[in-house]
Amino acid sequence: MAAAVERTDDLVREYLLYRGFTSSLKHLDSEIKADKEKGFRVDKIIDQLQQLIQNYDLTGLKEYWAYLDRRLFSRLEDVYRPTVSKLRTSLYRFYVIHSVQSKNPEKTQEFFQKQALELQGQPEWRDWFALPFIPVPEQNPTFSPYFSRQWADTFLVSLHNFLSVLFQCMPLPALLNFDSEVQKNTALQEENEQFRQMLFALQGESRPKKDETMVHHKLPPYVQHMDRLGDTELDLVYSQRNVNMTTPSRNFFYTLLPQGRRPPGKTAPAPQSSPTQASLGRKDAAVTQFAKAKDPPVAKDVKTPTVSTVMVDSATGHSRHRRVHDHEKERKELLSKVPAQSSEKKTDSDPDSQTEALPDQMDSTNQTRVCEVGGAGVEQPFIKLSQEEYGEHHSSIMHCRVDCSGRKVASLDVDGVVKVWAFNPIMQTKATIMSKSPLLSLEWAAKPDRLLLLGSGVGTVRLYDTDAKKSLYEMTIDTVHPRILSLACSPSGTSFVCSAAAQAAQSGVMAESDARGSAPASGHLLLWDTKTVKQQLQFSLEPGPVAINCTAFNHNGNLLVTGAADGMIRLFDMQRYESALSWKAHDGEVYSVEFSYDENTVFSIGEDGKFVQWNIHRCGVKQLEYSLSQDAVGPFVLSGYSGYKQVQVPRGRLFAFDSEGQHVLTCASNGGNIYRLSKAYAGLESVLSLGGHKAPVVTVDWCSAMDCGTCLTASMDGKIKLSTLLAQKP
Repeated sequence: MAAAVERTDDLVREYLLYRGFTSSLKHLDSEIKADKEKGFRVDKIIDQLQQLIQNYDLTGLKEYWAYLDRRLFSRLEDVYRPTVSKLRTSLYRFYVIHSVQSKNPEKTQEFFQKQALELQGQPEWRDWFALPFIPVPEQNPTFSPYFSRQWADTFLVSLHNFLSVLFQCMPLPALLNFDSEVQKNTALQEENEQFRQMLFALQGESRPKKDETMVHHKLPPYVQHMDRLGDTELDLVYSQRNVNMTTPSRNFFYTLLPQGRRPPGKTAPAPQSSPTQASLGRKDAAVTQFAKAKDPPVAKDVKTPTVSTVMVDSATGHSRHRRVHDHEKERKELLSKVPAQSSEKKTDSDPDSQTEALPDQMDSTNQTRVCEVGGAGVEQPFIKLSQEEYGEHHSSIMHCRVDCSGRKVASLDVDGVVKVWAFNPIMQTKATIMSKSPLLSLEWAAKPDRLLLLGSGVGTVRLYDTDAKKSLYEMTIDTVHPRILSLACSPSGTSFVCSAAAQAAQSGVMAESDARGSAPASGHLLLWDTKTVKQQLQFSLEPGPVAINCTAFNHNGNLLVTGAADGMIRLFDMQRYESALSWKAHDGEVYSVEFSYDENTVFSIGEDGKFVQWNIHRCGVKQLEYSLSQDAVGPFVLSGYSGYKQVQVPRGRLFAFDSEGQHVLTCASNGGNIYRLSKAYAGLESVLSLGGHKAPVVTVDWCSAMDCGTCLTASMDGKIKLSTLLAQKP
């Protein structure tokens, strides 16, 4: 309801401004600022009550509660009156407890003096009049429960829930119902769009593959054989074309149908030999056989009208009505014979019929064979329903991540510009974040999912609220190691891990000669508390301080895996805050690391171009190893005019899994590639290429929060492609 009120207020402001009612607009703004109901926002009402209590404003507290009682509580049924009375009693006790805890006995005595006439007859306040005279009320068994934090939180939550339910059950005016109807219609439109896409996908699967129902229009012979004709033959065919165009033959409908759809017994006899045909017959035998197999209907069924035919037709003088009637009659006969003819089996004694069936068999084979790996047909597990483009960035993308709910995306480019955007139902930018200092990393918070962590190049991490569009806090992590290379938020939402590295070559975009071979930079791995906004501890990195390039938690936050610039993978126990395992994984840096679906293994991509699966129960043991091209691993190279070349070191996620962990999405030169993880042999089975990019893709993400999976591929030209996939269940 609060969102509907706020949106309606904006609409009313827009209307008054459009009509020129400026004085009414000023009065509206002034009354909204003085609104005691706070736009029906429960959190604002609770904050107002707490502020009055902290300021010891007993008169204001009583007046505000009386207003809520008169405006809201009085409309309730009598059965809810005891609940309102208990909440008021708890509110007054909350005021008294606060005055005692803040060691302000004057306000405590003032409360009982002003409220004596009202409270002395109530049995629940009988023992409370002795509270000002008890030396240590926190230790008194009667009052000790009220001094606990648990009681205060329980009261505030109960009041919050009561007001929330009350606002939801209140009768709304027609103007506010309009907003709810708009939201309902929008949700229905989104649901209809999803059902429509699923219907199209199912229709594509159930469409018959052997017999095509679409009418194929064959090109006339003077176009098909144009490249094989000389000047004299062109003149002759052109004259025949003019005869065809001026002759209203009733068999024209048959020439538009495929060979398998035409009725038997209505084909014309083979045309007489001519100099043109004789010259065509002198072609190579192999070419002639190929043309016959490729287009048998043209060689067999096309009627070439002669001059005598034209003279006879013109002499008969049939009326237009008669021709149309005969055309419709023959059309009905033809369509009635099609099912019987299509069900007949071709015999070996008819070589022409076998040749005619060849194109249909090839089309059916092409539809059945979706993708081919090593010569074997593989059934396609995904259908690409759509692909949209987000083009608000003007430089190469470094990071691109979907939030936990699958509703919003945060993307960061090398210029330090962050875009927060939504894609359902339409692609729309929600917030743009500009920073004076360069930004190197980003991560969505787990709880609440509206918060975004942004790591900079000057040793700070910013906590940004994407709904309110403002920075909540900026933490100084490490001034000696100013580059925040990686961020990972714990699934519990109480803490996050950040990797701070020393200064090195320019992050993100660098010269090609510096892309490889540089010594590992030093760095720290730190754990921060999101509530207290303080550093909890610094992890020990053996054999020495090194820059951590990538981090990832498991599903419950008990394990943390990291990939470092020295090629080591380290597994940390987050309950003991110590390193559990570490092993040499790659020759060169580790660029990206993730847990598998069952969390018994870890996948990693390194500078050596290897995509490796590691068993975490057996330290340093490879379970599977795959080789990837440089397009999937990096450094990524974008070439331009006049010898321009841009090289970008991987910073974002280089691979992502589907919801079941059986398929992986990787980067490619012109889009993303989806592979099936096979345990049968050490190789990746390619199942789908997303495509759509004109520059190398540098980071990917795969969101499966909704039924239709969403794949994100971001490239060096600042373009982000959003591909919607539909999984085909076996």
